[in-house]
Amino acid sequence: MTSLLEVNHLEKTFGTHKVLKDINLQVKPGEVLSIIGSSGSGKSTLLRCINLLEQPTSGAINFHEQNILANNFNVTDYRAKVGMVFQSFNLFNNLDVLQNCTIGQTTVLHRDAAEAKKIALEQLETVGMAPYINAKPAQLSGGQMQRVGIARAVSMSPEVLLFDEPTSALDPEMVDGVLDSMRALAHTGLTMILVTHEMAFARDISDHVVFMDQGVIAEEGTAEQIFENPQEERTKTFLKRYLNRV
Repeated sequence: MTSLLEVNHLEKTFGTHKVLKDINLQVKPGEVLSIIGSSGSGKSTLLRCINLLEQPTSGAINFHEQNILANNFNVTDYRAKVGMVFQSFNLFNNLDVLQNCTIGQTTVLHRDAAEAKKIALEQLETVGMAPYINAKPAQLSGGQMQRVGIARAVSMSPEVLLFDEPTSALDPEMVDGVLDSMRALAHTGLTMILVTHEMAFARDISDHVVFMDQGVIAEEGTAEQIFENPQEERTKTFLKRYLNRV
């Protein structure tokens, strides 16, 4: 199967600090990929390069075999196909829940209001937020805001959805609801790339796991390979800390 997204020899430098070093990665259509590793290993920077919030220093990122870093590439069109769920929710505070999930559809995708509303309501139902359509973000808990963020991203009908540690800003009791919303999306045909510290969740949901350490991909494989039989010493050390493995 042809890769939907392919990262080739990607490097990212901030000043004199090389954050990403020769990253090579292939993501298949419909795949759930988890990127794991310690804080500062380059995971979020890789995600931010994939959706062009950061400009890579060198290398190539191909989407449908087109280099998204080429001068003539349509970045706006690409961003409409590659959604992002952030740590910090990023909802519009002056809009209610339903408006947050329709505004991108009508302004970016030019859907009519009725269709946008129908799609938004379906997605809000999926994440358990349909009862809150008239609420403003300030009236919601962090977990509820994150679930709205997921519904908003999926309402845009992306081909790829990126999650940048979507539970890291949440109180522990709110995490499960967000993970359940993500679990409902997995293996529906949507390609998902997650940066997460939720190891048990990554183990259960992922087709493909990448372990990053100090700006490189130290090991990658299926969830079973990485979590049950890691080969690299640094992968074993990391997982032992997170999964209390012996």
